[in-house]
Amino acid sequence: MLPQKFCQELANSIRSHTLKMVHRANASHVGSCLSMADLLAVLYGQILKIDPANPNLPERDRFILSKGHATAILYAVLAERGFFPLELLETYCQDGSLLTGHANHHVPGVEVSTGSLGHGLPIGCGMALAGKREGKSYKVYVILSDGEIDEGSNWESILFAPHHHLDNLVVIVDYNKIQSFGTVKEVLDLDPLVDKWKAFRWSVQEVDGHNHQQIEEVLKTVPFEPGKPSVIIAHTTKGKGVSFMENQLAWHYKSPNTEQLSQALSELEIKP
Repeated sequence: MLPQKFCQELANSIRSHTLKMVHRANASHVGSCLSMADLLAVLYGQILKIDPANPNLPERDRFILSKGHATAILYAVLAERGFFPLELLETYCQDGSLLTGHANHHVPGVEVSTGSLGHGLPIGCGMALAGKREGKSYKVYVILSDGEIDEGSNWESILFAPHHHLDNLVVIVDYNKIQSFGTVKEVLDLDPLVDKWKAFRWSVQEVDGHNHQQIEEVLKTVPFEPGKPSVIIAHTTKGKGVSFMENQLAWHYKSPNTEQLSQALSELEIKP
């Protein structure tokens, strides 16, 4: 566990790594990465029971990035926490690299390969159910994107988890309200999102997804109710931390050019 004061530094570091990785590879999904930087910083800095020296520790907490297209920032936080050398980040999306453009389970610290949306939560349910039946103490954390909730397989899982009393399962919705081709409200409105989860018998909390203290406090109280799975609706900003990327649909797919990268890193007070 890192001291709380270093979580903001971790968030800024993984944002900067991600910007450089996406720029170098001429890749995409930088906005989707930046919106969850603070969530990952708190999870990997304060919450998850993990050991970078032993990624397969049986009693480890499991983390699944269901929005696997945003894997650049997951790789960044894993490297910062010591699962593999930081230098490997320079190979992101290069031919033959272990660090593929969607989450790759061959990377130390990555539990499952994801990217085909709607798969992470079903797998998380299976892990949580196995943990329950085997009497294990670990928790399973799954980050979903808001647009991903359009996938029907999520709603099957949302029914399944409370039926099996999976209070060792924690879902975090990265609710940045922009998906690939428009706002969530325009494409397929999710409101009232909190009421939907409650109707499916989940215990629900809402947080500012960029407020580290709020994130930490709510994560330290899971499960919110015994016998119920927990979901945290994290209100976030797409492209958070870089002024010209924030709330801009284009940065779901665009890659920053050299000038834009320099400006973004300057705003984060990171040297290029």
